[in-house]
Amino acid sequence: MKRRLQKHPLLRTLFELKGNPRASVYTEPMWGLSVNLCIPYASVYMLTFGMSDIEVGIITSIYMFSQMIFAFISGAIIDKMGRRLSTAIFDFIAWSLPSLIWASSQGFWFFVVAALLNGTMKITTVSWDCLLVEDAPKDKITHIYSWVMIFGNMSAIFAPISSILVAKLTLVPAIRILYINSFIIMTAKILILYKLSTETAMGKIRREATRNMSWLEMLSGYRSAIKKILASRGTKFAIIISILVEIVAMISMTFWQIIASRRIGVPDTLLPIFPMAKSILAIILFFTIIAHMKQSKMKWPLYGGFVSTIISCLLLITITDTGVWGYVILSLSLLFEALGMAILHTLRESLVAIHVDPTERSGIMALLQTTVMLVSVPFGYIGGVLSDISRALPFVLCIVILLLGVLATSVYYRSRRSYE
Repeated sequence: MKRRLQKHPLLRTLFELKGNPRASVYTEPMWGLSVNLCIPYASVYMLTFGMSDIEVGIITSIYMFSQMIFAFISGAIIDKMGRRLSTAIFDFIAWSLPSLIWASSQGFWFFVVAALLNGTMKITTVSWDCLLVEDAPKDKITHIYSWVMIFGNMSAIFAPISSILVAKLTLVPAIRILYINSFIIMTAKILILYKLSTETAMGKIRREATRNMSWLEMLSGYRSAIKKILASRGTKFAIIISILVEIVAMISMTFWQIIASRRIGVPDTLLPIFPMAKSILAIILFFTIIAHMKQSKMKWPLYGGFVSTIISCLLLITITDTGVWGYVILSLSLLFEALGMAILHTLRESLVAIHVDPTERSGIMALLQTTVMLVSVPFGYIGGVLSDISRALPFVLCIVILLLGVLATSVYYRSRRSYE
């Protein structure tokens, strides 16, 4: 049995990880005990302060706008400060401080400030990604990102904590406690990762190269990164897929709780149970299906991811109550979403890591994240307006975006037969 487990490609990768990839992956489960405990209630928590669906959408757009700004300057900051220090400082600003604000929130403007600070997470999206992959074996990239997704989904194990607290204390006091817990756990994660990691080899080179450069000179250096993006068909495709997946994930995360609670009628105490089930399904799917995907053959997995998520949205918008069939269809919707989004999240990260020029990784990643956020910003507000009309419409929009993903994949691979 032990020998069989050691032969599993995902488990073998986990056991063989060393250095920064090991430190980065092994600290990921701490998300499950921190911010992820609050996510199933985040949008409903906002509604308890008298906010409308449109205001929830505005907060999401402010968050996306903040991400766009910080994504643009992230490359310069990370090259100047280094991958390791950037991750520590901006993780604290992006997650620890907002957790305290959310915990003490009294209404709309508290969420605005928290959203602006939370947007700095785009700096750590780039810096942590560099810390994760720059010293990692290139043939293990997809498996490494699979473990990141698996550990992110392990919050499912702790989801009943949220449900029990809400049942005992009611929604608002329970979520305040969970956000205080988020501050403590995230701060601990930041310190542990900083202690266990070192600056990457490329990080040392970039930090030395930019030591005497001004911020203006560094930002102007993006011209080289832009040229490399435009010259790489694979990088452009990775950006398109990243944009589409980001928009769908953002809309789903923001408005799933609202459609489940306000349209379908799922009780507040049960809201974490369904994301918990989705996360458990995603973990199982990583070990049974996604582990066997090959980096050189991404075409059909991409198709599968988009189609599976479309089926999930179609099932979700057909549910109008919490009868037996309502819960059955909701469960099926979560199964298809778990499969589809697990594949799409893994492949979009892998596409970026594989196609981005390593010598310009921070600059290209900064521009990529900026582009993703620039296109995504309006969709929080659009989703809010659509949800105000009908709670089903944000997911109709998701279906349209996912169909664009199918089209983009078809166009890209039409002339790339070697990837099929």
